[in-house]
Amino acid sequence: MAKLLSYYQGRDTRKPSGGYRPRPYKVKRKALGGGPFTATRLSDVDNRVVSRVYGGNVKVRLIGVKYANLYIPSEGKSVKVEIKGIVETPANREYAKRGIIVRGTVIETERGRAIVTSRPGQDGVVNAVLIEGK
Repeated sequence: MAKLLSYYQGRDTRKPSGGYRPRPYKVKRKALGGGPFTATRLSDVDNRVVSRVYGGNVKVRLIGVKYANLYIPSEGKSVKVEIKGIVETPANREYAKRGIIVRGTVIETERGRAIVTSRPGQDGVVNAVLIEGK
């Protein structure tokens, strides 16, 4: 179990104008904390980390990935394919340069280009749909 830092995502005590907000009626809760971004990178092996989250649940985070579950709409089936490279990432163009895979990333597979539909840092798996195939 990896220990992750918490990031407060509630309101601050000052307004954007610089004035003070009224005194809060409750304290900052652990539930309002987030965590650092899980940068799922293209790797030569699959690497997963299991971490405890709010409510005692567990979350599987994907750190490094080599394979993706590819859905082929024309055949109506899914296959496990190797990820050859990253074409583009609409969320942030720097991610494609750094080899980071997030939801919406266009990847190159052995069957053709596909778009990632899962959230690898949250789900622990890369699911993709074929958009251009051989």
